[in-house]
Amino acid sequence: MSDVTKTVQKWHASFKKGTDFDSWGQLVEAIDEYQILARHLQKEVQSSNSHAFTEEQKCTQSQEEFKLEDLKKLEPIIKNILTYNKDFPFDVQPVPLRKILAPGEEENLELEEELDAGTGAGSTPSFPSRVPGTLLPRLPSEPGMTLLTLTIEKIGLKDAGQCIDPYITVSVKDLNGIDLNPVQDTAVATRKEDTYIHFSVDVEIQKHLEKLPKGAAIFFEFKHYKPKKRFTSTKCFAFMEMDEIRPGPIVIELYKKPTDFKRKKLNLLTKKPLYLHLNQTLHKD
Repeated sequence: MSDVTKTVQKWHASFKKGTDFDSWGQLVEAIDEYQILARHLQKEVQSSNSHAFTEEQKCTQSQEEFKLEDLKKLEPIIKNILTYNKDFPFDVQPVPLRKILAPGEEENLELEEELDAGTGAGSTPSFPSRVPGTLLPRLPSEPGMTLLTLTIEKIGLKDAGQCIDPYITVSVKDLNGIDLNPVQDTAVATRKEDTYIHFSVDVEIQKHLEKLPKGAAIFFEFKHYKPKKRFTSTKCFAFMEMDEIRPGPIVIELYKKPTDFKRKKLNLLTKKPLYLHLNQTLHKD
């Protein structure tokens, strides 16, 4: 069995698992499985070695909202993608490719960008907006357990107005930088005002607080699109530790990239009073 065939079988199994959860009413698990599959598909499409699939077989973006019965129409396509030659059942548009970078590669590309700017090279083409966010619903409540909703109000940046397609990636990590929850992306922020980018969006932490290990932290990575290099860059990050969780507003400091999930080497982004503004809501039965 070829590697491509094995990959397709894994995709089909993941899709089937997601639709099964969906049909059983287990929406959190279904969304998690759909997102895992979406990330695998996106990674394959954006891979420089993605020669095993034709352009017609690669991912596309629909503007529709899918119902479960519609999603199930995709199963034979995913299962037989190497030989499928019928019309796609939905109206879709190509997704603009945005490169996924290896650690350290982003910094090298940004250095090249600075050199280009110094010589007057390069241009700024226009690209469609980024795919919407991947925020998840609140978990079901459990007796004696606490859930946390984080409202991302705004972020302060001296060049806020220049950021293209800004969004924030939220993750929960242990002391070793290992994910404890599904990673979530906000939708792209659309409102900018002076030195602030406004999000006003709720993020539901996908684990009861009592189940998080000692030393865990919630990370916020601010990202924006760089059209010259056609990649999404992390501009800065912030994090909140467990002893900072309490109801009400909080402002947290911004740090220079690369994101240090182990919290060993931290350098403030700026000395100016610019922060990430959040509001916390605790839910307990």
